[in-house]
Parts: sequence; structure tokens; C-alpha cells
Amino acid sequence: MPRWHKFSRRSRQCFEKGLVGQAPWPAADAPVGLRGGRRPHMSSNEKEHFDVVICGAGPTGLACGIELKRRNVSAVLIDKGCVVNSLYNYPTNMVFFTTPELLEIGDIPMTSLNDKPVRTEALKYYRRVADHYKLDIRQYQHVSHVSGNDGAFITHATDINGCPHEYASKKVIFSTGYYDVPNMLNVPGETLPKVIHYYKEAHPYYNQDVLVVGAKNSAAIGALELLWAGARVTMVHRGPGIHKNVKYWIKPNIENRIKNGEIRAFFNSNVVLIDELRAIISTPEGEIVLKNDFVFAMTGYRPDLTFLEAHGIRLDPETQRPYTNPETLESDSKGIYLAGVLVAGMHTNEIFIENGRFHGKIIAEAISAL
Repeated sequence: MPRWHKFSRRSRQCFEKGLVGQAPWPAADAPVGLRGGRRPHMSSNEKEHFDVVICGAGPTGLACGIELKRRNVSAVLIDKGCVVNSLYNYPTNMVFFTTPELLEIGDIPMTSLNDKPVRTEALKYYRRVADHYKLDIRQYQHVSHVSGNDGAFITHATDINGCPHEYASKKVIFSTGYYDVPNMLNVPGETLPKVIHYYKEAHPYYNQDVLVVGAKNSAAIGALELLWAGARVTMVHRGPGIHKNVKYWIKPNIENRIKNGEIRAFFNSNVVLIDELRAIISTPEGEIVLKNDFVFAMTGYRPDLTFLEAHGIRLDPETQRPYTNPETLESDSKGIYLAGVLVAGMHTNEIFIENGRFHGKIIAEAISAL
């Protein structure tokens, strides 16, 4: 009888096709750790063993992998998307509000054509770092949950083919960022396809009526690019004006566009309803109906706190900040460490790549000392 007789139908299909243990597509010349070629066949109940599993392959996750490798601690990084997936999903023309050296990890210099790096330069840089350190990165695998206890964890993941993967480890690091869970408007019509929580680029919205909700960096930059691409732009924000922390070269630009009437703006206002043809907003002067083709809800993002709580990680009731040991970043769920913006709870503006990258060293030193 075939050895897969005890597996589920999906597991048998993955085993027969050689999909278990395989990346989404072959690429023989890809760097080690990012290679898409087939790994040895594994039945779906066979586990790969590592000292540490890192959930998330963003800049902080990469920094964790580098620091563990420097200490001869075996680790695998698992990400539901590509390497630095959040950065990939940033707006196409994004410029970082920092200098190249503050984005560096693993003592690898980052170069930029300008004072401030752009998205494409950052993507290229982090690919180069992953290649240089030959990090073992499993892309396009979604981690559903981690079972077991300190010293004997099993991380359960599913790849884009629907095939299961299990990774045994002594320790686990959660470095999943905060970009996956948008802050919702909680108004009727928010689930319509016309409502977008992730701005990418402006071209598709030429000659369209577009409502931008919010007044921080992403909203201001998006509104300007949409205007320049020929969209008719309206902004609505619950506060009294463009946020004070908007980048200094963006804030006067957006304010002048509003002052000149190129962008219509309603402050101290809220969206109350969205439908296929319009958006209704509540303003100090009463409700206003706007002809509308698309809504960009640029209202920010939050960590997946439900995922943390499901793994026994307690949160401060006021700040939603997870309880961690400040010297090791171990959560109160023993053996599970938190890195990057997760440590800040709802205060996502406290931790960026610039300071989150140092979490890797803190955690690696704690784990290697055990």
C-alpha cells in the first residue's frame, strides 16, 4: 500500500505531485534560501527540524535570521508572501523618510542614488542581504498556528498550492509586522470592491472621482499622485487638518493644493456610507453626497493581535502592547519571542525598520545563551 494511504486527500495530491517541500516555481539560478527548485520529497507528516522558526521575512525577520546564523543557531524564515513583502506592497514610487544607513542590517552597506532611498532600492538591498547570508526563506507559505511548548514547537503552514508544511523547533520568533490588518472605517459599503486600503499607484484612476480618507503620510502622498495622474480628488479627515507629522516636503504641497482648490478637502468630517455610485460624508455643515468611483481608506494598519492572543500572549488592555521581557523580547508565552513593530502593540509609530532591526541581536543573544 502506498505510504500516503494515511494522509488526507490534499496531502496525497501534494505528495504525488512532489509539491510538499517545494517553492511555488523553479528558479535554478536563484540564490540559496530563495531558490524555487524542488527540495527532497517529504510526506506531509514529516517535519523539518530547526533550532528556531521565524514567522515573517521582513527586514526585522531577516535581521533575526542573520544574528542567529552568526551564532550557529539553525533557523528558517517563513512568509506568506515574498521577501520583505510589506515593502513590496508599499506605493510604487515611495521614498523612505530616512537615510540608507538606518535601513542597513547584517553590516551590509546600503547605497542610494539620493539622500533618501526609494522602494525599489530597498527591495534590491534586502534581496542582496538574504543572498549574502544564504538565509533559508520559505516564501508564499501562510503560518496558520504554532502548537506545542517551549523546546518542542511545531509551526503549521500552508503554501500557495494548498499543501501543508510542518516545522519543528525549540524556539519561535513572531516578526509579522502590522501591514496585514487595516484599520476599518466600519461603515456600510466598506466591503465593496471600489474601497481600497492599500494604495499602490495612481494611473488606473485617471479621470475618476476618488475619495481619500485620512490625512497622514500615505493619504497625502496618495492624494497628490492621484491628482497628478488626472483623478478628481476629495479628501476627508476626522481631524482639523493635514497631520502635523506628514513629511516636511509633502505637507506644504498638499496644503497648497487644497488651498488652491485643486483638491477638495473636508476636515472634522467622517464617511458615513459608501455605495456603488457615491459616498456620503458627515461634515460640521451637515451631510454631503459625493459622486464617487473609488475610495482609498488610508486609515492605517495594526498588528494581528488575535494571532498573538491565540498563542497565549497577553496584551496590555489599554495599549494592546504584548507583555515581553525587555532584555530578551521573550513573550509571556515561554519560548515565543516578538520582534519589530509587534512589540509596540497599537503604537505602531514607535518602531520602524531603523530600530526594529536591532531586535534580532537581542533575541539571538538570549536564545544562544540558553
